[in-house]
Amino acid sequence: MIDLYTSATPNGWKASIALEELGLDYELHPISLSNGEQKQHWYLELNPNGRIPTIVDHDEDNYVVFESGAILEYLAEKTGQLMPTDRKGRFEVIQWLMFQMGGVGPMQGQANVFYRYAAEKIPYAIERYQTETKRLYRVLDKRLEHREYLAGEYSIADIANWAWVSIHFWAGVDVDDLPHLQRWIKAIGARPAVQRGIEVPEKVEFDLSDADRSAASGASILVSADDR
Repeated sequence: MIDLYTSATPNGWKASIALEELGLDYELHPISLSNGEQKQHWYLELNPNGRIPTIVDHDEDNYVVFESGAILEYLAEKTGQLMPTDRKGRFEVIQWLMFQMGGVGPMQGQANVFYRYAAEKIPYAIERYQTETKRLYRVLDKRLEHREYLAGEYSIADIANWAWVSIHFWAGVDVDDLPHLQRWIKAIGARPAVQRGIEVPEKVEFDLSDADRSAASGASILVSADDR
């Protein structure tokens, strides 16, 4: 049994989608970011960075894993799924996982903040982070031109990137000119385990402007991108 401490954010989705895809038994522990629960002493004992998600694997002497990318790798290695076993195949997946961790997540997260949440709208900051996010999307689109998935077969790299890219509209970034990325977003979003995973710990919707609704392309779930 695995304990999952999480919230409805892209990083939180990574863990819940992986757990659903792998069919692992887990117990859900929702963390209220708005109430600062992730900064409470008991949680910091599990995750000193005070972010979500965190897992505790009771099958492995209550082993604790934090950081969403590390959780994905841990679960993949634990089960022998969602990650190739050969060295080159494994590093294909790891490269695209790191691409999300070091690029898509931080850049789109900042785009979310300055476009959606900042009390003072700073055009330079909004343009900077939206432009860099779109550049990263173009890299993904090119990668997917002749591939169904980022690393050949469906993997934790797809889960990690999809969790962020699927809510591109929340950062004010469109994918209208990226057909391969659009195809990939829809294909992964149609997977039953993904659909279950993005409703953990709850389905959260935000009010959208008409422009946002147009950009959303029928997406059903919106989340805050701030894992605090």
